[in-house]
Amino acid sequence: MGGRPGGELDGRTAAPMRTLMADLVRQGRCHLVMDLTDVDFIDSTGVGVFVGGLKRVRAFDGQVALVVTAEHVRKTFRVTGLIKVFPMFDTVDRGVEYIGRAVGKTHV
Repeated sequence: MGGRPGGELDGRTAAPMRTLMADLVRQGRCHLVMDLTDVDFIDSTGVGVFVGGLKRVRAFDGQVALVVTAEHVRKTFRVTGLIKVFPMFDTVDRGVEYIGRAVGKTHV
């Protein structure tokens, strides 16, 4: 998947994101900041991609932080209760800062 996901993240469009997250974990990248600033809609399939990705990274003591700016997308995570599971940020820099603090010695 080149670039950031955009538009809708739903049953029709979620497969590339699922593949990307699985590939990152296979490469040993288990502390992820997923940039969803261009996503303006997400459904249960899209949310499920991140839940599945979180399960994969947690198997390696990893984390997933999300960068979400669209209120509708935030609302979907809030309604499902997953806003308590996924740290959410307005910018990539803040998400990276959070992951860096949470992981500890990832930055020298």
